Amino acid sequence: MNIILLGPPGAGKGTQAQKLVAERGMVQLSTGDMLREARKSGTEMGKIVADVMDRGDLVTDEIVIGLIEEKLEAEKGAGFIFDGFPRTLKQADALGALLEKHGQKLDAVIEMQVDDAALVSRITGRSTCGDCGEVYHDVTKPIPADGKCSKCGGTEFKRRADDNEESLKQRLMEYYKKTSPLIGYYYAKGDLSSVDGLASIDEVSGAIAKVLD
Repeated sequence: MNIILLGPPGAGKGTQAQKLVAERGMVQLSTGDMLREARKSGTEMGKIVADVMDRGDLVTDEIVIGLIEEKLEAEKGAGFIFDGFPRTLKQADALGALLEKHGQKLDAVIEMQVDDAALVSRITGRSTCGDCGEVYHDVTKPIPADGKCSKCGGTEFKRRADDNEESLKQRLMEYYKKTSPLIGYYYAKGDLSSVDGLASIDEVSGAIAKVLD
């Protein structure tokens, strides 16, 4: 089973992808992770990626598709979660052609719907444990009063530099300009389902499970 998780920054795509990996044995294909892995690999594709990144240039769609193809070939029979790709209609066409070439298809595209104002509130209050990555929120899940992570006991907590209202609004604008057209694209293909991305983690997981089952 191959799926795409769609939604704006902070909608919880990464969290749900990790749960699907743990619960269903799926393979999460994160563009950023693949690029970092390729750069360290020393393969021909890895050398190309390293060269592009060292020059400060943007990695082309062709390179990302090449990396995805390597994963499809290396993990035959696995179910894939496409995380952070596609971001544009051109990339969606390229991914569809690649899957067809390998005798595969998309089984579901799940849009995690959110309210922008609620999303801004969710993200700007967010911090994570520097040791284990456990996520906290100023309002809904404050850091414990003793200053220790409830999961690992760590005492270092971090906020992302771009987890502020102005930066998030810019990221949302980029999403709406480039990526939100994919919602109509996959709806027209009959692949799209939507879930409430602002529900609790377990409720979102349950809604996704209903779509996949």
